[in-house]
Amino acid sequence: MDKASASSNRQSLGFSSRATDTLLSLLLPSLILLHLVLSPHTKVEESFNLQATHDILTHGIPTKYVRQRLKEQYDHFSFPGVVPRTFTGALLLATFSQVGIYMGLNRQIVVRGVLGLLNASALLAFRRAVARSFGRDTGNWYLLLQACQFHVIYYASRTLPNMFAFGLTTLALSRLLPTLGGSFNSAAFRKSCRLSVYILTFTAVVFRSEIAVLLAVLIACLFLREGMVIFQDIVLAGTTGAVIGLLVTISVDSFFWLKFPLWPELAGFKYNAIEGKSSAWGTNPWWFYFGNALPRLLLNPMSWLVCIPLAAAIPATRIPTLDILAPVLGFMAIYSIQPHKEWRFVIYAIPSLTAAAAIGANWIWTRKSKTILYRVLSLALVWSTLASFAISFSMLAISRLNYPGAEAIHRVHQLGEGSAKVVRVHMDTLSCTTGITRFLEKPPPDNLLGSNQTLWIYDKTEEESTLLDPSFWDKFDYALAESPERVIEEWEIVDTIEALIGVTIMGPDGGEKEKVTSDKNTVTVKPLKITWLTNLDIFLRRHITKGWWLGIKLKPKIRIMRNLRMLPG
Repeated sequence: MDKASASSNRQSLGFSSRATDTLLSLLLPSLILLHLVLSPHTKVEESFNLQATHDILTHGIPTKYVRQRLKEQYDHFSFPGVVPRTFTGALLLATFSQVGIYMGLNRQIVVRGVLGLLNASALLAFRRAVARSFGRDTGNWYLLLQACQFHVIYYASRTLPNMFAFGLTTLALSRLLPTLGGSFNSAAFRKSCRLSVYILTFTAVVFRSEIAVLLAVLIACLFLREGMVIFQDIVLAGTTGAVIGLLVTISVDSFFWLKFPLWPELAGFKYNAIEGKSSAWGTNPWWFYFGNALPRLLLNPMSWLVCIPLAAAIPATRIPTLDILAPVLGFMAIYSIQPHKEWRFVIYAIPSLTAAAAIGANWIWTRKSKTILYRVLSLALVWSTLASFAISFSMLAISRLNYPGAEAIHRVHQLGEGSAKVVRVHMDTLSCTTGITRFLEKPPPDNLLGSNQTLWIYDKTEEESTLLDPSFWDKFDYALAESPERVIEEWEIVDTIEALIGVTIMGPDGGEKEKVTSDKNTVTVKPLKITWLTNLDIFLRRHITKGWWLGIKLKPKIRIMRNLRMLPG
């Protein structure tokens, strides 16, 4: 980047103040924690790492009677999944969560908060690398554009395997940014390459095998740029990362899975890529990542329609921008060959793409007083960023309604606590995959005989033959059921939990209303609570949108059923 551009970088938007920089740095961790607190529950994709962390925290790591204790106390032996997953991330979370749990904070929120803050730290490290290469204002534009993206912020604290890999890949790619657009000595560049390759190799071996594709494309880009001069550094770093990663994952996972030697990511790679079993979860066209996933992940249309193309086209920023984009776009292009596609498989590309967008955004902003075109683009940039924040918060308000299982178990605890010394509850598949975790189960009371507390016993039986046996249901006091007719013998529905099924637009005359679709199911349409402040929502709808608003469609999903033998008399 030229000196004039760097100079203007320090003067635009009032970003030059270090106090402003510090306040902006708090934006990412604050938003991640806010999303966590407002939407604290999880779904089945996150369950393995969350349940594994719970089991480590609750039962500890056994040193005696290892096989017996693991099989009796750990959830993954009852529900192993189609392929084994690594315990490395869960062990990390359990270690760093000790302080928050000791302070008496909500354990599930603490565990997720640790992951969220680790990912926030990686994003802030990426922002610092952008600022070192392209100026503080470009770094702050990166932060603003990153903060208004819903998926990265919402999922940063979610215990998906991809989000354990996300922080590491972000750190790895940030190590290469200081070598772009500036004069760095060869020793510093080679050190950055070594560390980046080491981190990516370790991540591919331990957490997500698709990172190997990103690593291969990155190495190819480095060779094209630097030639064989860095060959020795790459081989050494890659070998070191692979060996350490294998030592970590095989030792940790062989212990917890009671199978030696076990390399979970190799098993997952065979199942998904070689055997092609992932296609059973659906397939998408080759262009899905570029035409669908990226616009959703970047969210701000100015990022991918204007800022990135501009940064890649302008001579002053073209080379460093292409250096940033080439590895991640190449990774996405190659990974598009895989038929089964999900946005989370390419989320590692988002920080780099956002950095390229920040370069273009800062170029526009620093020239807003020079031409009408730049003035118009600057206004569009500001308004699109504000609109992206609004859309992101709307998506948060909608997404937090997707966890009926968690709501159901909280309601059962309210209904049953203190009603008997022992209460048994059966939880069906939908309940267990939409929010119920072991963290939400009530622990046994310290003194059952001398207190009014209740001992809760939970059941997650799925076998069809067992569920069809009337005697199976006799032992339960409550049942959470998507289909109440499958609960045999005499039961009553004491409550119903609704869940989101869609979104609609409500006009000025569209108050809260119901549409009955059948005798069993009622679809309820309600105004979306975006701000969680009723009066503010009313003000926005009345004075800003002139009555227009988002409506949420809710449908009964889980029935809370009580065994009639619990009723007195």
